[in-house]
Amino acid sequence: MQGRPAFLVDLDGTLISNRRALPGARQLVERLGDRWVLLSNDAEHTAVQLSEILESLGLTVPVERIVLAGTATLDLIAERCPGAHVLLLASDSLSAYAAARGLVTVEAGAQFVIVARDRRFSYERLAAAANAVRAGAELVAANPDLVHPGPDGQVVPETGALLAAVLACAGQARCQTIGKPEPPLFLRALSILGASAHDAIMIGDNAETDGAGAARMGMRYINAAAGLAGVLDQLPPA
Repeated sequence: MQGRPAFLVDLDGTLISNRRALPGARQLVERLGDRWVLLSNDAEHTAVQLSEILESLGLTVPVERIVLAGTATLDLIAERCPGAHVLLLASDSLSAYAAARGLVTVEAGAQFVIVARDRRFSYERLAAAANAVRAGAELVAANPDLVHPGPDGQVVPETGALLAAVLACAGQARCQTIGKPEPPLFLRALSILGASAHDAIMIGDNAETDGAGAARMGMRYINAAAGLAGVLDQLPPA
């Protein structure tokens, strides 16, 4: 690693948990200055929404420094196939984002089935998605996460759980995953930073997504599962 490193920082479980900033989050953000981007498998919000949420928690993160699996998935499809017809399992905010990127949401004749976090997921939506894939639509998932921890020890279903249902009904189907631990999300973050993987450090709490993704990229990983105090101690000098 040469010169000042760049940092990719996870969100849930690293900076925040259950809509609360974790101890040390503000200090980490201030310490990293302009050398970092937020890299999250969030597949429900836009960067604008998330920036506002973080600001309400006392964390100032500019929109241009937020890289999210959901919006990145839509960006990649829009760049690869402008005006594509998509069957979208996603939130209202991501549906609006897809339209703003020129993608056309359809119920039949889709070129792509895009799976994000859809709180309105239903039997009918499952059937539509599975049959679109069986008819030849490409299957793209924002991330592979099955659940995330909720309050009182409960689990909250994530994108990967919806994807598993679609795959169970669609049969043998290839699926491209955009979010961690796959490379596409990391590559977008590095592009924003103007850095190579060898000059970047991933900070996150999940070894299966943050750690494994960093390893695939040849990037150093700092595990934040035990809290940010230890992370701050491991940072190289400014």
